[in-house]
Amino acid sequence: MSNAFSTFPYRARNHFRLHFHAAVYRIVHALHRMHPSDHRDLHRTVDQYPFLAEYLQEMLPLLPNDASWEELPGWWEREIEAWEATGTGHLPLAALTRGEGVSATKRLLLMVIGLVEEDSRFGTLFAGLQEPLAHRRPTLDLLGQMLSDGDSEPGEISAAGRALTASGLADVLNPDAPRSEWLLRPPPVLWDLIRGESPTGLAADWRLHERAHFEDLETLNLAPDLLGQIGRAVSLLGAGKARVLELRGITGAERLEVIGAVARRLGVGVAEVPVQGRGEAGPQDGAALRHLGPLCILGGYLPVLRYDLAPGETAIFPVLSCYRGPVGVIMGLEGGLGARVSPATIRLTLPPPREEQRLRYWRQAFGDHPVPDLNRIVERFHLPGGHIRRLARTAIAAAAVDGRERIALEDVRRAARTLNRQGLDTLATPVSADGGLEQLVVSDPVSAKLRELMQRCRYRERLPDHLGSGFDRRMGWGVRALFGGASGTGKTLAAKLLAAELGMDLYRVDLGAVVNKYIGETEKNLHRVLSKAEELDVILLLDEGEALMGGRTEVKSANDRYANLETDYLLQRLENYQGIILVTTNTARNIDSAFQRRMDVVVDFLPPEAPQRLRIWQLHLPDTHLLDYRSLEEIARRHALTGGQIRNAALYATLLSLDAGDGMVRPKHVEEALRNEYRKAGAVGPADRPPPRLREDYGDMQSFMGVFER
Repeated sequence: MSNAFSTFPYRARNHFRLHFHAAVYRIVHALHRMHPSDHRDLHRTVDQYPFLAEYLQEMLPLLPNDASWEELPGWWEREIEAWEATGTGHLPLAALTRGEGVSATKRLLLMVIGLVEEDSRFGTLFAGLQEPLAHRRPTLDLLGQMLSDGDSEPGEISAAGRALTASGLADVLNPDAPRSEWLLRPPPVLWDLIRGESPTGLAADWRLHERAHFEDLETLNLAPDLLGQIGRAVSLLGAGKARVLELRGITGAERLEVIGAVARRLGVGVAEVPVQGRGEAGPQDGAALRHLGPLCILGGYLPVLRYDLAPGETAIFPVLSCYRGPVGVIMGLEGGLGARVSPATIRLTLPPPREEQRLRYWRQAFGDHPVPDLNRIVERFHLPGGHIRRLARTAIAAAAVDGRERIALEDVRRAARTLNRQGLDTLATPVSADGGLEQLVVSDPVSAKLRELMQRCRYRERLPDHLGSGFDRRMGWGVRALFGGASGTGKTLAAKLLAAELGMDLYRVDLGAVVNKYIGETEKNLHRVLSKAEELDVILLLDEGEALMGGRTEVKSANDRYANLETDYLLQRLENYQGIILVTTNTARNIDSAFQRRMDVVVDFLPPEAPQRLRIWQLHLPDTHLLDYRSLEEIARRHALTGGQIRNAALYATLLSLDAGDGMVRPKHVEEALRNEYRKAGAVGPADRPPPRLREDYGDMQSFMGVFER
């Protein structure tokens, strides 16, 4: 349909231009109305502000020749509405009317208070009209006088201005002033969108993603049943039968990509905003979110709220002003949303990708690069899609530095180590791991248990699919093991060698240091480290398990109650843990039986017997030592040390040999090292008697062996 503005191409920038001209005309019309009987006053005003004449000259070719001053305000409104009907593209101001019913009067008011944003000369005009006030923005009182006409009173304009502020479309610069003197300003980020431009001045942690940034829903690397659920969710959101899509998953799971595909199907982009959860009774940061609703309407975005909640935290779902469309929520596996969340909420969880999904992720991420070890990489790294993409990029770059196109398993392993350090170094301590379980000197039963644990770790993903019908179909991929035994019996060494065998990184957490005196902080500390280790697929070693896994006590005080809550949380979290976790304790008898029942493997490390002690001495003394086999055998028989103590003694003996000048470990060095270990333990033992020495020190075998008779 032809109208006065048919020569203007249908785009947001021209829509803004038409509204701008309409607002300027209303200013001139208001000046004319203020001087109805004396046009000389109007001419003097225009002469005083000649820029108004410039704008009138631009408008004249558009205006009808036979229209009166009083007819033209309605003419502008009708012609703009007719021009809007000539196309189907996104027009920010039109979206306000279609989606939220913002009236033409409010649209005009919004444009008038924004005139100063476009031309500072309007500030001079407003200051002149408001003397003796020196404001360069119009007050609510002036807006009421200028924009009221036969159909609206000044009070209605003032009410419309207050409605704009309540909806987040305008800010009050002086809220402590009388309402009549309120100065309104359109938020800069919204004004950019109204102008048809990309917004500037967003909060540092807000992200806008255009629709083209995301893939089509059908191309997502998801299980077919989950893809079907998401497709049905899109239909419900589009039809208004559901309002909120709550998507949960670990960090690295492509939650934003999934919600972005939903937004693409709905024909919009994504405005991603992190929201701080402050607990059920805490205040919500609504002031920071008051512009989000208008931003999403004006820009054509789906608001996506990202929460990172700790255990027991409940976020109060914010009210988005001026917005009634669908909302996306991205969350981890902990915490929840409060009562404000819409009852029409769809809740979905992204599970860890299965082997075939990980294969597709790696193939997409590596592109044309040859990867001979691809199947081993897929089997080894149980990571979500987002992390797979990051690792692949880093591995490709590392290979390129070496001048290679071919990607090796070691490239990916180094990339994973970098990612792990970035995510875990502030929460846990990396433990270097090298070698294999054959280096561990333990009894046959302990060795068998460790081999069982290694198999559980290797087949943790495949095992649930091969179990009988009596097993829970929801059985996860987690592996939990408890290492009990006195200090120095090889628990930590076993963890290191297990990690090396599996090719995984090992991180240690001291549970005693995690426990916090402040209520709720222990659970938060545990949540952070467990979630990050689970996400990065590292082996987590929890030292001093008795600190939190001790038997629950009868509740006699608030402290008892909160201690039990911490134990209950860890119990529940370990049961649902999807990674590999090893817990060590020096006093296994103090571990709550509920924890022991939930462990997949329990390994009791006993002090080594004499043959095992002999083997440990042989492994730790340098090859150049001057003790013969019979001497070492007798030392192992007489000194019932733990593996850790033997290691320390061998280290100290080697240090003494270096201090002697030649680095040759002699019997006297071992003797002193043994005495040192007994002193550290606060005991007096056989080390205080001279140990057997070499024949050259005693002259004959009789005196050599006589040492053992004393």
